[in-house]
Amino acid sequence: MEIKASQLAALIGANIEGDPDIAINNYAKIEEATPGCLTFLANPKYTHFIYTTQASAVLVSKDFEPEQPVKATLLRVDDPYATLATLLNYVNSQRPQKTGVELPCHIAEDVKVPADAYIGAFAYIDKGVTLGKNVKIYPQCYVGEGVTLGDDVTLYPGATIYHGCKIGNRCTIHSGAVIGGDGFGFAPQADGTYNKIAQVGIVILEDDVEIGANTTIDRATMGATIIKRGVKLDNLIQVGHNVEIGENTVMAAQCGIAGSTKIGKNNMVGGQVGFAGHLTIGDRNGFGAQCGVPGNVGDDKRLLGTPAINAMDFARQSAYLKRLVEMYNDIKQLKKEIETLKQQ
Repeated sequence: MEIKASQLAALIGANIEGDPDIAINNYAKIEEATPGCLTFLANPKYTHFIYTTQASAVLVSKDFEPEQPVKATLLRVDDPYATLATLLNYVNSQRPQKTGVELPCHIAEDVKVPADAYIGAFAYIDKGVTLGKNVKIYPQCYVGEGVTLGDDVTLYPGATIYHGCKIGNRCTIHSGAVIGGDGFGFAPQADGTYNKIAQVGIVILEDDVEIGANTTIDRATMGATIIKRGVKLDNLIQVGHNVEIGENTVMAAQCGIAGSTKIGKNNMVGGQVGFAGHLTIGDRNGFGAQCGVPGNVGDDKRLLGTPAINAMDFARQSAYLKRLVEMYNDIKQLKKEIETLKQQ
């Protein structure tokens, strides 16, 4: 699809600077864009690319002040990144939507398949499953007995939903994710062996949750593991049994959350962060990559390191560590001088 810069500006409410008739037919990163592409500038680290980009048009903030001439047409908006996200979502929504049932697949006799649903080949839909409107279940998915899928749910190829779990509206579960596997519960015995504790709870995903590829969310020992509305989990995350993750919390890849930890809303969690079990984490916190969180955390904290500490304290410690060898040598020299003084 091709659109003029002036038409796009009218669509997104942008102020235009440059050629209003230039044609846009693609999207690209600012450093890789070619003529005909729309790109964006949101991170100041990439500002230098705007003077060399081959893109035909660039989304920039309204307060952007170029230091050199810019060849591309500028589209000034309040938030370039958010605007681009809206445009990309619109383009993606125009893709043809799959419907119907592909064979071979297994659908239990008591399952009602909505007319606008899609079920791919080799999918397995067990008895007692409830399917909402416009569900998309791609090939080789497994949906266990008694599962509920809300409206507009998408399960990408190979996703697995164990029995009894409940998935809200507009949830997306990517390939290889496992929802509702057993929690890690084993009782040590006198002879040194372990007796498995039956995990009889479920997993609940509320509305507008997205689960990344190969992420696993364990079912509760009793009750429910709960992922609240709007949570976004990256790929390769482990969520233990009876965990709760609050609304609109986002987590990057390879995080691990041990059992029964409760995480509040609007937290931002970097990659490879680990949470110990049975913790209470407040709201609006930021956890830098590879944090190790051994204890409870309040609200509005910025934490780094293992064990996680205030980000400013961590920065000071890092600065001291760079001088550790120098400080060690200074101490050795001071000890020698003290010994000399003692002998005198």
